[in-house]
Amino acid sequence: MKLGYLVIGVGVIIALAVVAFLMLHTAHEAPAQLGSPNGYEAFVPHNTINYNGNTDPIGDLILNNGTTLHNTIWDGQDAGTIIQNHNQIVQLNNQFVGQTDPVNNQPYVNLQDFYVIKGQVPIEQVTINGQPYYVIEANNINPANIAGFYTYYKWIPNFEVAINTPGTYAARIPGNSPVFPSPTLQGTVAYQTLQYEDLIGSIGGGYVLELPNGTIIPYGVTTGPLGTSFNNFIIPQQVYNASS
Repeated sequence: MKLGYLVIGVGVIIALAVVAFLMLHTAHEAPAQLGSPNGYEAFVPHNTINYNGNTDPIGDLILNNGTTLHNTIWDGQDAGTIIQNHNQIVQLNNQFVGQTDPVNNQPYVNLQDFYVIKGQVPIEQVTINGQPYYVIEANNINPANIAGFYTYYKWIPNFEVAINTPGTYAARIPGNSPVFPSPTLQGTVAYQTLQYEDLIGSIGGGYVLELPNGTIIPYGVTTGPLGTSFNNFIIPQQVYNASS
C-alpha cells in the first residue's frame, strides 16, 4: 500500500508542478517550454474548438515523461492539416471497423492520428468559459520538428515511449512478411495502415517501430506535416525482418 501511495503521490506532484509552472509563465505572458529538449512529445487530436477566431484541433498532449495534458489546443501552423487528417482517419474508421482483414481474418480496429514534436513544446494556459485549457503555440515550433503519424489508438502512449527509447528504429514491412497474415493485432494494424495509405494518399503505411526488446508497433505516416527531423520515421530505409 505504501508503494501505491508513493506512486500516486509522485504522479500528483508532477501534475501540480506542471500546472504551477504554466501558471507562472502565463502570469508573465510568455509560453512555458514543456518536455525534453532532446525528447519527443505527442499531440493526439479528438475534436475542434473555436479559439481566437480560429477553428483549432483539441485533444491530449503526451509528454516524454508520460504526463498527459488533457484539453490541449493546437493553435497555429498545421492546425488545418491536422483537422483534415483527423477527419479522414475518422471516416476510414467508420468504413473499416466492423469488417475483417482479408489477410489474417481478424477484425479491423480504430486507428488514430497523432503529431509528434521533437524537443520542447511552447505551452500557455488559458481559460475559456471558465474552463482551463492548454494551448500549443505551434508557430513557435520549428516546422522541421513536427510530423504526423497514425496507428492503433491504444498504442499511441507506447509509440511515445518507443520513440523516446534509445535503440528503437523504424523499418518498412516487406510485402512477403509473416507479419501481415499473423492473426495478431500487429498483423491487422500493419495491413490496415496500408489500406488507409491507399485511400488518403498518405506518405506511407506498413511501417514499424521496433524496440530493443523486439516489440513492434506498426504505424503509418499522414500527408503532413512532414518535418525533416523525422525522415528516418517518415521514409524508413531499413527493412523489418520478422525473424530478427
